Amino acid sequence: MSEIRVGIDLGGTKVEGIALQRRELGGQERHGSREGDGEYVTLARVRRATERDRGYEHILDVTAEVLAETERQAGVKNVARVGIGMPGSLTEAGMVKNANTTALNGRPFRSDLVARLGRPIVFANDANCFALAERVLGAARGARVTFGVIMGTGVGGGIVIADEGAPRVWDGAQGIAGEWGHVALEPERGPACYCGRRGCIETYLSGPFIEKDYLARAGVARRLVDVAAARATDPAARATLEHLTEMFGRALATVVNVLDPDVIVLGGGVSNVDVLYDAGIEALRRWAFTDVLRTRVVKNAVGDSAGVFGAAFLPK
Repeated sequence: MSEIRVGIDLGGTKVEGIALQRRELGGQERHGSREGDGEYVTLARVRRATERDRGYEHILDVTAEVLAETERQAGVKNVARVGIGMPGSLTEAGMVKNANTTALNGRPFRSDLVARLGRPIVFANDANCFALAERVLGAARGARVTFGVIMGTGVGGGIVIADEGAPRVWDGAQGIAGEWGHVALEPERGPACYCGRRGCIETYLSGPFIEKDYLARAGVARRLVDVAAARATDPAARATLEHLTEMFGRALATVVNVLDPDVIVLGGGVSNVDVLYDAGIEALRRWAFTDVLRTRVVKNAVGDSAGVFGAAFLPK
């Protein structure tokens, strides 16, 4: 049997599992996504509600149950290659930190889950899983260095490097590589951020903050999708989007100037705002420390499923 990979994506609203099998290219009909000289076929897909309000032990239980059910549906047992994407990172003591699923914070979730399952597991931040999925299966195929951007209710990022051999996630010395959402663009006068600082990138590029910016300008609340659609007729919407693209350019310039990636893949709800791909890239050109911008800025191709696919590709 060719190799089977299992990935689990632990999200705030759902826990999703997937089992993929690699098959060599040949004459038979198959689906999935090609990587190298083979392609991966989906054997099983499982989703369960996280129900994070039920607490830490429940999240442990549902994660273990999703893994067991994914393997059962795939017709396999105790798969050796299991990866899990989850929010946050780890403290020196091995406790989860910075997770928006707050029941995990301060708890040894990774070691507890490994003990529960009785086998080794590879873990990564969910943004890193997004970047890895786009590099292997999506919009960043073939790139040496990929930066994956998530702009939704929060802002995060992940880094994938593929100099030689298989693409791999870059975690960094503190396990926070890619956390560009908490680079402070205007630390003295910018909006307050939940992290305790002011003017973080997240306070300009996340969906809720963009909607707040429009509310302050127009005096009425509108969803981001409606703000984007009203650009041509609504002066407040136009001003909000102009501010968004300017801050988007400044924010991505920090990534280009430091990491200089081949491609930046945009994900999350804010990535659906079309103006980012023209005026936003023009702003990036103005702010990046280069005369010619070769870094491609593209929309995601794998989409909402990127986290679980990326988790499956974590194990070496």
